[in-house]
Amino acid sequence: MASLKTKIKLYLEANSKTWDAEKNNIELRNDSDGNGNYIDVWNVLGLDKPTDLQIASYETTGNTAERNNSIDRTRQSQYGSWESQMEMIYKDQKNGTSTFKDHCDKVRSDNPKE
Repeated sequence: MASLKTKIKLYLEANSKTWDAEKNNIELRNDSDGNGNYIDVWNVLGLDKPTDLQIASYETTGNTAERNNSIDRTRQSQYGSWESQMEMIYKDQKNGTSTFKDHCDKVRSDNPKE
């Protein structure tokens, strides 16, 4: 199940807004009563607070976004440091090899996105 924050990000993007620009205008809350998170404060200029139905409509897209974010984090760890990547690129250029490209292709094939 996609988080409320993810669904709000998608709602904002669908309405030409961004989370980074609006995060200080939105407060999520959880009363620990078993009902989960909800929007406590919504002060986004020019955009109405989304209804429960509007938020629910982002469930599938939100699940995909969260899975892809997880895959991105895995890929980043497997690509290695930028220094090691630069070393591979340098050696490929010097030796006429494709080690860097092959490495990137393997990381991507081992961790496909939806």
